[in-house]
Amino acid sequence: MQSQDVAQRSAASPGPVVDVEQAEAALVEHYPRLVRLAYLVLPPSLGRNRRVLTAHALTQRALPRGRTTATLIPAQATGRDGDPGYALVRLKVVRTALEAGVPLRRAAWPKRSQLPPLLPQVWGLRLFPRSGGADELALDQRLSALSSAARAAYVLRGLEKLPDSDVRKVLTAAGVDNPGAALKEAGGVEAKDALLLSPEFDPCSLHARPTDLMRRRQHTKAALAAGVAAAVCGALLALPSGGWGPDGAAAPSYAQNPAAEAALDPGKVTRVAPTAWRSSARTDFSVWPARGNLAGDTALLRRALAVWARPGESVQVSATPGTPSGAPAGPPQLLYAGDVDQARVVLFYDGLRIARYAEPRAGTGGAALDFARVDGATGAEAEALVLDRADGNVRYLTAPWVTGAAERDLMKPTADPTPLTLSAEGVSTPLAGPAQTGTCTSWNVMEATDASGPHLLTDLGELIPAHLTSGPPAAPHEAAGPAALRNWAPFACSLSAVRSQGVRSVNAWQYAQQPLPDASGQAAWVCTRADTWRGDGTLVLAQFHTAGGAYGAVAAKAENSPACGGRDPHVLAGVLWKSGTGDWYLLAAGSKDTASISTTGRVSGSARGALLAVRTKQGDQAELKGTLTDGRAVSGLR
Repeated sequence: MQSQDVAQRSAASPGPVVDVEQAEAALVEHYPRLVRLAYLVLPPSLGRNRRVLTAHALTQRALPRGRTTATLIPAQATGRDGDPGYALVRLKVVRTALEAGVPLRRAAWPKRSQLPPLLPQVWGLRLFPRSGGADELALDQRLSALSSAARAAYVLRGLEKLPDSDVRKVLTAAGVDNPGAALKEAGGVEAKDALLLSPEFDPCSLHARPTDLMRRRQHTKAALAAGVAAAVCGALLALPSGGWGPDGAAAPSYAQNPAAEAALDPGKVTRVAPTAWRSSARTDFSVWPARGNLAGDTALLRRALAVWARPGESVQVSATPGTPSGAPAGPPQLLYAGDVDQARVVLFYDGLRIARYAEPRAGTGGAALDFARVDGATGAEAEALVLDRADGNVRYLTAPWVTGAAERDLMKPTADPTPLTLSAEGVSTPLAGPAQTGTCTSWNVMEATDASGPHLLTDLGELIPAHLTSGPPAAPHEAAGPAALRNWAPFACSLSAVRSQGVRSVNAWQYAQQPLPDASGQAAWVCTRADTWRGDGTLVLAQFHTAGGAYGAVAAKAENSPACGGRDPHVLAGVLWKSGTGDWYLLAAGSKDTASISTTGRVSGSARGALLAVRTKQGDQAELKGTLTDGRAVSGLR
């Protein structure tokens, strides 16, 4: 893909000389469209008022200062009736809108587009487009989850009606390193071109509302009463020597209203009674009690809430894919606050997310804020949270209904688990985390036990361990039994493929066993499916394992596929296999309701039933097709 981008850059040829008058005429004529384009590409995190003003500022600054020899890609020059002036200003708008979405870095000077616009400015008013309906809101939320380059690709497709080849060239000219990836990401959002023209995304048709009038008056009086220097000196003098300030590592406060202040008041956080879970029909995070030796430390909770609302530059913020990282809508629920190893850790739950705040026990540097989605978590998926990782070990906070915990190596199914000690507050002793680098020779998981039995949970580098199950997609069961452990052992290392992807659960299903040609024994076909908290981003792996082998081999994989899941419990995959006699075969297997399998391409063959073995040569490629017992066609995973 990178070489393709280079080729596209080299294909660009100098276009005609564009006079400033020609560019101005194009900008004035198409100004509403260009501003809408900038508004849609800008990151929604800027807020609607700043996004509107920035869109106008970037569009107005797209006007060149004089005669410009534009490097225009031929496909660009066809836009807006082939006007090169329009192509020039559109490219400038796209480029600066993409730059505006790049986070500020301490080691580099910010570009002008990354800073709040000096002009236009409207003092005392907030401006925002008219609200659309549910469809517009849903599209805006989907676009906000895309990268800036993918948003630009989507808008150029839908608003400018450019084909993908032209979109790729515009993105390349705008400085996007991998336009192919941006197009692929944009393709994950359903095309709704008509909605892009709705008033929801029109920054030229605006509503105006006043800012906080009382706060403006107070700020004016404060500015007359004291200078900035006096305020800064007073704040410094108020800091305790060598300790955290009232708001810790949080950035300066920029939005104060009663609802926001209530959400940041440590005295108003929700605290569930220690015995509430015993009488509740729910087994989720909403019935976890507040635990930890610092649960009553108001100053610590205040710092954690303030950093959550406005993390400062020194705070390391991370979030699992698809997890919003904004401030809580109201007072969150406190799950834990206490000393963990060399850090103070606070865990909150707001009904959708787990937020983890950590600060060092000594000093004021290195605060961290992590987010993870947990919507709909219940049972085993709400039984543990990561408190701390240190020296390759992980320490968990377990649910109040967990009665025991143990460490188990998933690659040694017959070995006894090593018991873990749980404190009175549900904190586990450290257990070795799964190997992240080098050869995968072990995969340690936690076996948590409650009244229903044991559950396997694995650390995938996030706040929430993934729940491991086994069995058919329609009725998966816990992976803690002997048969399920043997089923999982050869495929444990494949879990590294879904690390840090927001995975909720992973199911391993042995869907077929196949006698190997030349009397070489039997092979097992196992499908592992990783489902995420956000719904999309699933990964399906069809894996092939021969008797006596330590590891399974990935035969095929698919992303965002219903295969091997509850909605479509079918799978078909194939692999090239070399027998002990040196002969090569194409082996394929489908789930038990597969009536026939056939191949096309350089390998030709067919078989009735769910298994296929065809002699072939090394390197041959084939496409698999199957027919289910109900007559429906199924394709092989790739």
